Amino acid sequence: MTVSTPPRVLTVAGSDSGGGAGIQADLKTMLAMGVHGMSVIAAVTAQNSLGVQGYWELPPEAVRAQLDSVLGDIGAQAVKTGMLASPALVEIVADVLGGYAAPVVVDPVGVSKHGDSLLAPEAVETLRTRLLPLAAVATPNLWEVEQLTSVKVEDEEGLRRAADAVLELGPTWALIKGGHLPGAPVDLLTDGTSEYRFAAERLDNRHTHGTGCTLASAIASRLALGDDVPAAVGKAKEYVTGAIARGFPLGAGIGPVDHAWPWR
Repeated sequence: MTVSTPPRVLTVAGSDSGGGAGIQADLKTMLAMGVHGMSVIAAVTAQNSLGVQGYWELPPEAVRAQLDSVLGDIGAQAVKTGMLASPALVEIVADVLGGYAAPVVVDPVGVSKHGDSLLAPEAVETLRTRLLPLAAVATPNLWEVEQLTSVKVEDEEGLRRAADAVLELGPTWALIKGGHLPGAPVDLLTDGTSEYRFAAERLDNRHTHGTGCTLASAIASRLALGDDVPAAVGKAKEYVTGAIARGFPLGAGIGPVDHAWPWR
């Protein structure tokens, strides 16, 4: 029997002790997408269904060592970044990925699902100027758009204005997630010329922990499998919508999406 190596995708993010978001969500998503997931842990969180009780950054040299170890030997066909916490960690990740030839999906994680801050205020400018210009796709939610660009979106008409503001920071494509707007959820993807809208029904399910991590990881996985950006986003959106529909209760708060839903 001939065994072939699947495409490889690297996530650089924080660890979620509750298993619903961060590194744990990324690796589950990558498995579901059919790629080999690898991880560089940038921070460790203590969190559960009720919120984030604390987080601790790894030393910058530990993050660089992980990046050099994985990319120097195994390599990756795509990279996803999530929680990076501090200016020093953003700088190191940007420095390494700036010299690596693989598409980067940047999820500019600023706060948790519960509203807990996961990015130091002084790191926002570093993320804006050093990491976003490297992104093949940036995937901010509406709060992160406002944090990065000062553009506040209050309705679907504002999504394109937000996307244009994000594109000015340097990513090739911007995917603005409009799920927090009233009405049916709509996400807008554009490179400044082409525009795609991805609509879905609003699901009656409060267990949505990990949606942003899951979407970004699914996009990176589809890029590694050879899809172009619009196709990758479309397939990732289908996957995360199914995962939200089957999100389950866990603990006393907000439960996670179901990353294994295609198999159940």
